[in-house]
Amino acid sequence: MHSYLLRYPTFLIAALFWVTNLSAAAHNAALIDIPKSVTSSLERNQIPKDAISISVIEIEAGRPGKHIAKNILGWRPEVVMNPASTMKLLTTLSGLDILGPQYRWRTNIYTDGIIRQGVLKGNLYLQGTGDPKLIPEELAKMMKELQNLGIQKIDGNLFFDRSAYAPSVMEHNTIDGESLRAYNVPPDPLLYAFRTLSFQLGKSRTADFIDISYTPALSQLRVANQMRLVDRPCDNWKSNIGFKLDPEEIGNTDQALTAQFSGAFPSSCKGVNFNIVALDANTFLTQGFAAAWELAGGTWAKPPIGKDGNVPLAARLLLQFEGIKLADDVLDINKYSNNVMARQVLLTLALEKMGKPATTANGDLVIQSWLKQNGLNFTDLVIENGSGLSRNEAISAGQMNQLLLTARNLPVAEFFYNSLPIAGTDGTMRNRLLGELRKFLHLKKKPEARIKTGSLEDVRAISGYVLSKSGKLYAVTSFINHPNAWRGLEAHDQLLTWLLEDGPEPKHAR
Repeated sequence: MHSYLLRYPTFLIAALFWVTNLSAAAHNAALIDIPKSVTSSLERNQIPKDAISISVIEIEAGRPGKHIAKNILGWRPEVVMNPASTMKLLTTLSGLDILGPQYRWRTNIYTDGIIRQGVLKGNLYLQGTGDPKLIPEELAKMMKELQNLGIQKIDGNLFFDRSAYAPSVMEHNTIDGESLRAYNVPPDPLLYAFRTLSFQLGKSRTADFIDISYTPALSQLRVANQMRLVDRPCDNWKSNIGFKLDPEEIGNTDQALTAQFSGAFPSSCKGVNFNIVALDANTFLTQGFAAAWELAGGTWAKPPIGKDGNVPLAARLLLQFEGIKLADDVLDINKYSNNVMARQVLLTLALEKMGKPATTANGDLVIQSWLKQNGLNFTDLVIENGSGLSRNEAISAGQMNQLLLTARNLPVAEFFYNSLPIAGTDGTMRNRLLGELRKFLHLKKKPEARIKTGSLEDVRAISGYVLSKSGKLYAVTSFINHPNAWRGLEAHDQLLTWLLEDGPEPKHAR
């Protein structure tokens, strides 16, 4: 058994084991029915009650590590359902607890050459471990560290060592066929800028033409703007835009690329983003690395070619670059529901605890072992990739609430709590419950809902914490699996509103 699984005190294990019966208790001894506002919304939106599950528990604070819970409401809490992106809660909580909030990914740079008079004569080998947020700002820091080694010019090519991951996890499989969408980017030990080109489009402030900029910088990409301005509303602006990347498939990364925009662009659009995954991983990383080096003031003897290749035994380590902290990554994953970042946390658990090449199956084993060590026996739990972007992942609402209670008893409790989207404030909950929250502006201690959301075709989900107006803390999870699930947002908001208003108070019981 891994040492990281042995550090939990026995009283905590016992307390957490007690929680495993919450699902059954919720089903058999619920004191409160589903709120009328929720059932009315379900009826109005033609969602049958057997398509939804709800679990609500009140978390009662004790000494650190001694929080307990009492059942408030359970409707089919034991039924295993598709949780969509709320599955990220399991991945991020286990990641924080096993790896630690201060964990940082490492990207190693090796060379088979020598540095002489400011020139690196030889190739660079980039070896990744799955840093999920290797973005332009981080790459700029890497370039500065390379220059601090006395390098001003590079005379060589780039090789990318992705041996940290098994090839199967890097395959570009999607559940909806939308392979060019950013949310479908596959894992990559050398994932740069989510492999996504983000174009910013908007009417020029000074003249009647369209400004186009893009990130991240690529060394050989130019934009051909053939769009015309039209006097139309900004709604559905994307449907009138034509985009082509030429050449779309390239074998050699020393070829120039042209991003061509055509069609009609509404003059009323003040600035919109057009995000696309249009380049293979090697081309994207090669041109991104080359551009970052040039932006830092470095030069090339010739434009570099980037290829797959493991680090040779004779190569020497030039630089070990550390990315941002896991706690900051988890913030992005949960606030903005980043799929590939979540998948790479799961693979990092496999990599760190079971060695390379990392596989999803090994990540699953690590999480299952962690659950058992915390007294959580999640029968029928299915982890396919850890992000919730899956038709197969499954967990029950009761189990998810057990997880939320467990989180309050772990040393990483506040890191996890603070990573969740805040209703009316940020992340995927930014525009939710705005009217309801305005009612509490006069209160000194304002209630809040920190809720991870999830949505797929036929799935809507919420899971997180609600701090009520009287100061009670609830864990709430609800899944809707039904063709009309997209209409279920109102029912979920009604459930959260009920909790913000202290709905479970005895006077409200029916």
